[in-house]
Amino acid sequence: MRLQIVSVICGFFISLAAGYLIIPLLKKLKAGQQVRDDGPQSHLSKTGTPTMGGVIILLGTLITTLIFAKGEMSMVLVALAAYLGYSLIGLIDDMIIVLKKRSLGLRAWQKFLAQVVLAVFVALYAYNNADIGSTVVIPFFNIEWDMGFWFIPFTVFVIVGMVNSVNLTDGLDGLATSVSLLNSFTFCFIFSGIIAIALAHGRAGFASDMQNMTVFAAALTGGLLAFLRFNSYPAKVFMGDTGSLGLGAAITVMAIFSRLQLILPIISFMFMITTISVILQVGSYKIRKKRIFKMAPLHHHFELKGVKEPKIVVSYMIITTLLCLITLWALS
Repeated sequence: MRLQIVSVICGFFISLAAGYLIIPLLKKLKAGQQVRDDGPQSHLSKTGTPTMGGVIILLGTLITTLIFAKGEMSMVLVALAAYLGYSLIGLIDDMIIVLKKRSLGLRAWQKFLAQVVLAVFVALYAYNNADIGSTVVIPFFNIEWDMGFWFIPFTVFVIVGMVNSVNLTDGLDGLATSVSLLNSFTFCFIFSGIIAIALAHGRAGFASDMQNMTVFAAALTGGLLAFLRFNSYPAKVFMGDTGSLGLGAAITVMAIFSRLQLILPIISFMFMITTISVILQVGSYKIRKKRIFKMAPLHHHFELKGVKEPKIVVSYMIITTLLCLITLWALS
């Protein structure tokens, strides 16, 4: 537990320091957000707010993990590679938006292809790892389900789906940051429980892997906590795709390596419901020529209903906290 606390604190202060250095630099480089004209009109005032702030979280997580990780390193290095890889996709996307002064960056097919390639890499690593293999744990029942070869396409689908869900949720000040913070903090407890079980069964190597994943989760928690200092309403910086794509990957990899992909619809419910709202809105308009929501994703619907940004964010946090507690209870 002491290592987790130290990792959270270290990740926090590194990201906090990075924020005070990077935000002025982003302003000097005029790396401002380009807000879509078809979004909520209240968001037009956010045009020019520095973006690509996801680098702040990444630095705190990366440096802290590399400082405190030890022993079996392959699993945590893959986790860092996935986080870094998806962040890089987002960074390229954000840079195109900033340089070309438009609200769209990479083409959809380019972004999707890059995401799938990285997801296949993670899925193959997990599939060939003796401690993970092709099994997933069914929450509440503590049953292991061996998916065989289907584990690979399933895992790719989960990663790509989660990455884009976090990206869609990043539409209000502090929204994606706070929900991701609760998710990563929950995984600190999950990994600690797995370590205890592994040691009880004499699996010291796997316990070492899980210990390093705990450091990763704790470092990410600290980085997100520091970023919330700058990203809460009114935001001084946005994470951009640099942050949202990387966070989606980091959270999903933690679920995969703990064989708990099936808890993501629970602890990450607010990410999932965001994507569902977009799918329903688009599908309804194409089929019925009618919209279900005033605007999708769902948080914009609430905005147009008159709910203030901070209240929406707090509501998402309350729901996520309860779902994370239910998950920990189910796994205890």
